[in-house]
Amino acid sequence: MYKAVWARMRALAFRVRAARGDAGMVTSEYAMGIVAAVAFAVVLYKVVTSGQVSEELQAIVKQALDARM
Repeated sequence: MYKAVWARMRALAFRVRAARGDAGMVTSEYAMGIVAAVAFAVVLYKVVTSGQVSEELQAIVKQALDARM
């Protein structure tokens, strides 16, 4: 019985390892993800700090602060 249980445990462990596969990212993928995130943040910052968008955001905040409750 001990051998049968041991064999089943080994088979289960093998199936779990096989199912996981290569689920994670390697260092180069992390680096590319960070570069893409920073580039997106820079573009978003430029858009939000542009004149027209900044004025619209200020108007929205002012309207929200002036609202009566």
